[in-house]
Amino acid sequence: MTETETVPADPGNRAADTAIHVEGVSKRYGSRQALDAVSLRIDRGEFFGLLGPDGAGKTTLVEIMEGLRQADAGTVDVLGGAPWPRNVALLPRLGVQTQSSAFFVRQTAHEHLATVAALYRADTAAVERTLAAVGLVGRRDTRVENLSGGQRQRLAIASALVHDPELIFLDEPTAALDPQARRDLWEVLRGLKEAGRTIVYTTHHLDEAEALCDRVAILVEGRIAALDSPRGLVGAAGAPTSLLLPPERMTVAEAEAVPGVDRAEVRGGSLVLETKVSGKVMSALDALGGLDGVQTRTATLEDVYLQLTSDATTGDIPHAQNTEHQA
Repeated sequence: MTETETVPADPGNRAADTAIHVEGVSKRYGSRQALDAVSLRIDRGEFFGLLGPDGAGKTTLVEIMEGLRQADAGTVDVLGGAPWPRNVALLPRLGVQTQSSAFFVRQTAHEHLATVAALYRADTAAVERTLAAVGLVGRRDTRVENLSGGQRQRLAIASALVHDPELIFLDEPTAALDPQARRDLWEVLRGLKEAGRTIVYTTHHLDEAEALCDRVAILVEGRIAALDSPRGLVGAAGAPTSLLLPPERMTVAEAEAVPGVDRAEVRGGSLVLETKVSGKVMSALDALGGLDGVQTRTATLEDVYLQLTSDATTGDIPHAQNTEHQA
């Protein structure tokens, strides 16, 4: 074979790299279409986020992946097998943390985790390792009922991890946590990502998804409205950059006259200039009096999400972006 020749792609390798493959999955409850021909592929080792408003179909899709619910149409492959009918052989390979996890509240954190480990025939060393991984060693002898909300969330994640699963489902793991507890839990989740776990993650915190996920799918009314990396979605949206100035710096009319400014308004105590050519506007502001007090806010995943969910109210849901990696 010459240096210019290439080896044809092996489709078998792609299958080996795939943790979950969902193709044309639909589900209806009475007159409501919960899922409408959803297709996606999640790679092994990927931290994959599922986003969407309440009722968008996230829970139904996750339950179908987990084998808890049967799809009306389409196919689902999880770790090389079908999760439905209930696949008992698949269960030890999955870790599941639900938003309302159940605990043995009269047991200590260590006893609870040891009980869960025994159900999966995991050894006692796994209990110690998992307590350390989620930062609960210092609370190992504390009764579950006396743990804080954040500590219980850590224990719920530990219960999903103690048997060393290949694929982990995390449903709103930071729900109802205070900001510091939420940030602390991010470090646990980053550790899972660095360890190469495959994670399917649902959350309503858009900053969280942007910080943690390799890719996200935004579900709207049972369909995937967009699927890409957070950065890819933000870049494709073409959302404007906002420049925030002290309101006494200039009037709204003067701001709108600055070359490159698309829109200006006073919002939240600042004069906000929206532009798609931030460099040009910054240069103009510098010439008009310097850049002291000028702040820049670039578009975020939240901006994309709000645009997509707003489009849903008008019936203008766009086609999904980049729903599959290139083969």
